[in-house]
Amino acid sequence: MKLTTKGRYAVTAMIELALHCEDAERVTLRSIADHHGISVPYLEQLFAKLKSRNLVRGVRGPGGGYTLTRSPDQISIYQIINAVDESVDVTRCYGREDCQDGEMCLTHELWSDLSDKMSEFLSEMKLIDVIESPRVKAVVQRQSERQAAAEMQHVVFS
Repeated sequence: MKLTTKGRYAVTAMIELALHCEDAERVTLRSIADHHGISVPYLEQLFAKLKSRNLVRGVRGPGGGYTLTRSPDQISIYQIINAVDESVDVTRCYGREDCQDGEMCLTHELWSDLSDKMSEFLSEMKLIDVIESPRVKAVVQRQSERQAAAEMQHVVFS
Protein backbone atom coordinates (compact mmCIF):
# COMPACT_ATOMS: atom_id res chain seq x y z
CA MET A 1 0.00 0.00 0.00
CA LYS A 2 1.31 3.38 -0.88
CA LEU A 3 -0.74 5.81 1.13
CA THR A 4 0.46 9.21 0.02
CA THR A 5 0.13 12.53 1.78
CA LYS A 6 -3.16 12.98 -0.08
CA GLY A 7 -4.77 10.14 1.87
CA ARG A 8 -3.08 11.04 5.14
CA TYR A 9 -4.08 14.69 4.91
CA ALA A 10 -7.66 13.83 3.94
CA VAL A 11 -7.99 11.57 6.99
CA THR A 12 -6.39 14.22 9.24
CA ALA A 13 -8.77 16.91 7.95
CA MET A 14 -11.81 14.68 8.39
CA ILE A 15 -10.74 13.87 11.95
CA GLU A 16 -10.52 17.60 12.59
CA LEU A 17 -14.12 18.01 11.36
CA ALA A 18 -15.25 15.05 13.45
CA LEU A 19 -13.72 16.62 16.57
CA HIS A 20 -15.97 19.66 16.06
CA CYS A 21 -19.04 17.69 15.04
CA GLU A 22 -20.83 17.76 18.40
CA ASP A 23 -20.57 21.55 18.56
CA ALA A 24 -22.04 21.79 15.04
CA GLU A 25 -19.09 24.09 14.49
CA ARG A 26 -17.87 24.80 10.97
CA VAL A 27 -14.15 24.33 10.50
CA THR A 28 -12.23 26.51 8.07
CA LEU A 29 -9.54 25.19 5.79
CA ARG A 30 -7.27 27.90 7.20
CA SER A 31 -7.62 26.49 10.73
CA ILE A 32 -6.88 22.94 9.49
CA ALA A 33 -3.91 24.27 7.53
CA ASP A 34 -2.57 26.13 10.57
CA HIS A 35 -3.03 23.21 12.97
CA HIS A 36 -1.53 20.57 10.72
CA GLY A 37 0.92 22.35 8.42
CA ILE A 38 -1.02 21.66 5.23
CA SER A 39 -1.37 24.31 2.54
CA VAL A 40 -4.84 25.77 1.98
CA PRO A 41 -4.71 25.20 -1.82
CA TYR A 42 -3.91 21.52 -1.22
CA LEU A 43 -6.80 21.24 1.24
CA GLU A 44 -9.09 22.91 -1.31
CA GLN A 45 -8.27 20.14 -3.80
CA LEU A 46 -8.92 17.44 -1.20
CA PHE A 47 -12.16 19.02 -0.02
CA ALA A 48 -13.46 19.29 -3.59
CA LYS A 49 -13.13 15.51 -3.81
CA LEU A 50 -14.55 14.92 -0.33
CA LYS A 51 -17.48 17.18 -1.19
CA SER A 52 -18.12 15.40 -4.49
CA ARG A 53 -18.34 12.11 -2.55
CA ASN A 54 -20.82 13.72 -0.14
CA LEU A 55 -18.56 13.39 2.90
CA VAL A 56 -18.42 17.13 3.69
CA ARG A 57 -20.50 20.21 3.06
CA GLY A 58 -19.17 23.72 2.86
CA VAL A 59 -20.57 27.17 3.56
CA ARG A 60 -18.87 30.22 2.06
CA GLY A 61 -18.46 33.65 3.55
CA PRO A 62 -18.17 34.95 7.12
CA GLY A 63 -18.83 32.16 9.57
CA GLY A 64 -18.31 29.68 6.78
CA GLY A 65 -16.36 26.49 6.78
CA TYR A 66 -16.89 22.76 6.49
CA THR A 67 -18.84 20.15 8.40
CA LEU A 68 -19.37 16.43 7.97
CA THR A 69 -22.47 15.37 6.04
CA ARG A 70 -23.01 12.42 8.39
CA SER A 71 -22.12 11.57 11.94
CA PRO A 72 -18.58 10.29 12.60
CA ASP A 73 -19.89 6.77 13.23
CA GLN A 74 -21.15 6.61 9.64
CA ILE A 75 -17.94 7.57 7.81
CA SER A 76 -15.18 5.01 7.43
CA ILE A 77 -11.50 5.73 6.95
CA TYR A 78 -11.70 3.69 3.74
CA GLN A 79 -14.39 6.02 2.35
CA ILE A 80 -12.14 9.01 2.99
CA ILE A 81 -9.08 7.44 1.40
CA ASN A 82 -11.13 6.22 -1.55
CA ALA A 83 -12.72 9.66 -2.01
CA VAL A 84 -9.33 11.25 -2.69
CA ASP A 85 -8.41 8.54 -5.20
CA GLU A 86 -6.02 6.63 -3.00
CA SER A 87 -5.56 2.90 -3.34
CA VAL A 88 -5.15 0.30 -0.60
CA ASP A 89 -3.77 -2.25 -3.05
CA VAL A 90 -0.25 -3.47 -2.23
CA THR A 91 0.16 -5.72 -5.24
CA ARG A 92 2.79 -4.57 -7.70
CA CYS A 93 0.34 -5.01 -10.59
CA TYR A 94 -2.55 -3.15 -8.88
CA GLY A 95 -4.65 -6.32 -8.94
CA ARG A 96 -4.34 -6.97 -12.67
CA GLU A 97 -2.48 -10.28 -12.11
CA ASP A 98 0.16 -9.38 -14.69
CA CYS A 99 2.98 -8.74 -12.23
CA GLN A 100 5.62 -10.93 -13.84
CA ASP A 101 6.02 -10.78 -17.61
CA GLY A 102 2.27 -10.37 -18.06
CA GLU A 103 1.35 -13.19 -15.70
CA MET A 104 0.65 -13.52 -11.99
CA CYS A 105 3.78 -13.61 -9.83
CA LEU A 106 4.59 -15.98 -7.00
CA THR A 107 3.56 -13.59 -4.23
CA HIS A 108 0.49 -12.08 -5.88
CA GLU A 109 -2.00 -13.93 -3.66
CA LEU A 110 -0.12 -12.89 -0.51
CA TRP A 111 -0.21 -9.19 -1.42
CA SER A 112 -3.75 -9.47 -2.71
CA ASP A 113 -4.90 -11.00 0.59
CA LEU A 114 -3.07 -8.26 2.51
CA SER A 115 -4.81 -5.61 0.40
CA ASP A 116 -8.16 -7.21 1.18
CA LYS A 117 -7.41 -7.25 4.93
CA MET A 118 -6.34 -3.61 4.90
CA SER A 119 -9.46 -2.59 2.99
CA GLU A 120 -11.59 -4.52 5.46
CA PHE A 121 -9.83 -2.92 8.46
CA LEU A 122 -10.16 0.60 7.04
CA SER A 123 -13.81 -0.02 6.13
CA GLU A 124 -14.60 -1.10 9.68
CA MET A 125 -12.66 1.80 11.25
CA LYS A 126 -14.97 4.80 11.55
CA LEU A 127 -14.09 8.40 12.35
CA ILE A 128 -15.75 7.98 15.73
CA ASP A 129 -13.34 5.13 16.56
CA VAL A 130 -10.41 7.41 15.88
CA ILE A 131 -11.62 10.44 17.84
CA GLU A 132 -12.65 8.31 20.82
CA SER A 133 -9.24 6.66 21.06
CA PRO A 134 -7.49 7.58 24.34
CA ARG A 135 -4.26 8.31 22.47
CA VAL A 136 -6.00 10.65 20.04
CA LYS A 137 -7.76 12.38 22.93
CA ALA A 138 -4.36 12.90 24.57
CA VAL A 139 -3.00 14.45 21.36
CA VAL A 140 -6.03 16.73 21.08
CA GLN A 141 -5.54 17.83 24.70
CA ARG A 142 -1.84 18.52 24.13
CA GLN A 143 -2.54 20.50 20.97
CA SER A 144 -5.26 22.53 22.71
CA GLU A 145 -2.92 23.38 25.57
CA ARG A 146 -0.18 24.45 23.16
CA GLN A 147 -2.59 26.58 21.17
CA ALA A 148 -3.91 28.25 24.32
CA ALA A 149 -0.36 28.94 25.49
CA ALA A 150 0.58 30.39 22.10
CA GLU A 151 -2.51 32.61 22.12
CA MET A 152 -1.70 33.82 25.63
CA GLN A 153 1.87 34.57 24.60
CA HIS A 154 0.61 36.48 21.58
CA VAL A 155 -1.70 38.57 23.81
CA VAL A 156 1.09 39.29 26.30
CA PHE A 157 3.54 40.43 23.62
CA SER A 158 1.03 42.38 21.52
